[in-house]
Amino acid sequence: MRYDRQVLGYHGCTEVAAQQIHEGGRFKPSANDFDWLGKGTYFWEFGPDRALRFIEEKLARQGSAERPAVVGAIIQLGTCFDLLDTENTSSLSDVFPLFEKAMAEAGQPLPVNAGASTERKLRRLDCAVLNWYLDLAGGYQTVRGCFLEGPPVFPGAALLAEAHIQLAVRDPACIIGTFRPTLRS
Repeated sequence: MRYDRQVLGYHGCTEVAAQQIHEGGRFKPSANDFDWLGKGTYFWEFGPDRALRFIEEKLARQGSAERPAVVGAIIQLGTCFDLLDTENTSSLSDVFPLFEKAMAEAGQPLPVNAGASTERKLRRLDCAVLNWYLDLAGGYQTVRGCFLEGPPVFPGAALLAEAHIQLAVRDPACIIGTFRPTLRS
């Protein structure tokens, strides 16, 4: 479906990468086999603090001395495979048996979502199905999904501390501008 709307997205990266992007460089797309929305450049929709915490945690895990940064982007969703739309989630349910068959015919085991937390953050199955379907369908420029993560925000709450909407931009032309967001000190 074509979304004629723009959203603000926030991408966590190093200060060096942010400077390169602001000087006209490109975002580096991700193509990990565990990416939640398949291949693309990842953004938190309207979530600058979450983007900053993501890169801070990533750099800490790596033991990196690089400085974290966030690049804001104006994103035209364009032809968006929006997982908040039941038409799209139904499409995935409908084609999953075809994906299973294709994997079996190729002699490949079905990927499995994994990870230590209950959120199973290594989304290998989700990634493989989305990439397979979107490559087959063709034409999708962005992918958008809502993810429920983290502990309850207070005892007994159904609201979770790290719930967010994430975007994967598959077509760099959908990134129509960048900016330096104001972040916490």
